[in-house]
Amino acid sequence: MSSLGVVMMVHTDLHRAAQLARHWSEGGCPVVLHVDQKVPNKRFDEFKRELDDLPDIRFCKRRHCEWGKWSLVAASQDASELMLETFPSVQHVYLASGACLPLRPVRELVEYLEKRPKTDFIESATIRDVPWTVGGLDMERFTLRFPFSWKTQRRLFDRYVRLQRRLKFRRKIPDGITPHMGSQWWCLTRQTLSAILEGPEREKYDAYFKRVWIPDESYYQTLARCFSVNIESRSLTLSKFDLMGKPHIFYDDHLPLLKRSDCFVARKVWVNADKLYDKFLSKERIEECRSEPDPAKIDRIFSQAVMRRKVGRPGLVNQCRFPREGSEHGLSAAPYTVLEGFSDLFVDFEDWLEKSTTARIHGHIFDKERAQFAGRGKVFAGCLSDDPVLRDYAPIDFLRNLIWNTRGEKQVFQFGPRDTQDTSWFMAKDVNASIIVVTGAWAVPLFHSNRSFSEIREIAAEQQRIESDHVDILRSYYAKARVQIYTLAEFVQSPTEPMQRVIDEIGPRTMRRITEAPRMVDLTGFGKFLQNLKNQGMHPYLVGDFPIEGIERPGPKRPRKPYLVN
Repeated sequence: MSSLGVVMMVHTDLHRAAQLARHWSEGGCPVVLHVDQKVPNKRFDEFKRELDDLPDIRFCKRRHCEWGKWSLVAASQDASELMLETFPSVQHVYLASGACLPLRPVRELVEYLEKRPKTDFIESATIRDVPWTVGGLDMERFTLRFPFSWKTQRRLFDRYVRLQRRLKFRRKIPDGITPHMGSQWWCLTRQTLSAILEGPEREKYDAYFKRVWIPDESYYQTLARCFSVNIESRSLTLSKFDLMGKPHIFYDDHLPLLKRSDCFVARKVWVNADKLYDKFLSKERIEECRSEPDPAKIDRIFSQAVMRRKVGRPGLVNQCRFPREGSEHGLSAAPYTVLEGFSDLFVDFEDWLEKSTTARIHGHIFDKERAQFAGRGKVFAGCLSDDPVLRDYAPIDFLRNLIWNTRGEKQVFQFGPRDTQDTSWFMAKDVNASIIVVTGAWAVPLFHSNRSFSEIREIAAEQQRIESDHVDILRSYYAKARVQIYTLAEFVQSPTEPMQRVIDEIGPRTMRRITEAPRMVDLTGFGKFLQNLKNQGMHPYLVGDFPIEGIERPGPKRPRKPYLVN
């Protein structure tokens, strides 16, 4: 007869529970099962018949169990008492569930415990030392009353907690104990478990813990400290929890991870993880692992999973971070470049830039008529539509999705005061954005238009106001983008150096240096056009000090450096 006995708590998926109970029993361990009273009697009888051929299987009194309530502790007490009474050779009792899968041969666990006959394996820590709790109740779970179910009577549960706080109600913790918490999956020696179940003050302790919230995580963890001679504060069952305090579920693709942990038992295993059950419960399994169980080997993976759910991937907004501004992890997924004014100054600028770089060159994707995707298609990566109504319903999400859907490929697009401006702050605060601006370039299309001068003056004033606000945003303290700002006058005086900056920003450093800029539009008479705007009372100050006679060709004079932000 084995020195290890297994208490199994079963409430669902009885076919898997039968498979696990048979595995434990055939490994030489007596098993006592508690089957939740919610299981129909007919199914319970079938379950018992499945295990009739095993001599060391027992069933304890059934209780109606509910998460977070005393019934779970009472069920484990009933099963443990039956185990100690029926199997006197058992020296360690292992608490498991119907979803706890042994990862190593049963004999290895038995041998491991036989070498440690006086050691109790139970996670046990005080609340003030380890802030494990999720949901705002830590020490209060021991000092308030919880007569209502958190799952089925949530409103009453919350109201009663608030009422007790308002009345400053506090329960007295029994003398002689200090509340501890830990995993509910323990392995206790016969000596410690007997002392807990047969102690003279058990009635007092039981009465107290019946009103503690989630007592299965504190009853044995607290009382073991009173009776154990040697506690190792860890569970031999591998169980990991997510951000909300719910257990991670292991699936078939976790097989390499579970093997690497060297742990004896894992919880919680998906009922349909056939690959895991077939692998770890195989009778032909001959591999042996003598190393110490070490869940820390895979802690990093689970920490990453928790952070992925909490923080997420840069530039991808999911339901737990939307629509709360500032809660996203990175505004966008990859670097991108915004060019402002260039397409107004150069003929076929997008075609020239596409030939000079390896980036994807778009037009004005926030143009009010339509999103000008590269190639001018109606649909772009990820089924983004060029429809301005769809785009402008959530323009920031449109841009974020465009960058996410094309990560790995540099995106470049044009922007200006004629576009919708809802993304100005987003781009300015995005560390992935590189924004190169030629202020006042909006005046060039107006110069070549056939509009009446009064209409041109009105449009120029409006576009200058919009661009001025945009430039103020780019120069803001909150701006994190890489920003370069030139006035139109500075730019046309020596366009080669700024254009080289554009090429360097978009392409890799190994890109060739340009010898000449693309062909600039005809600006003959542009200076007089600007002077006429001034004469009409509209001062185009964002253009810079543009000569009236025309364009000054570059000479020996060194041009001013651009205004650099960040």
